[in-house]
Amino acid sequence: MKKISTAFAVALGVAALAACNQSPQEQAADNIEANAENTADAIEANADDVPGVTLNETADNAADAVRAEGENAADAVRNGADADGNSAN
Repeated sequence: MKKISTAFAVALGVAALAACNQSPQEQAADNIEANAENTADAIEANADDVPGVTLNETADNAADAVRAEGENAADAVRNGADADGNSAN
């Protein structure tokens, strides 16, 4: 039982360190995704203030496109980090 508890504690510590030690590329990718999400949320919030179902549906589609583009851009940054051999993955 003590072996399992020790192994679990070590695994938890390693996971915590890994989460804190992001590469600059991973941080940049996370920032891209966060910015895209904030932009998409703003589009949706602004559309909610204007009456009209068509506008809201169009805004939702635009917000979805912004989110998808943000994910694609973040993935490109992550993939570029993997391709240059400087990432841990």
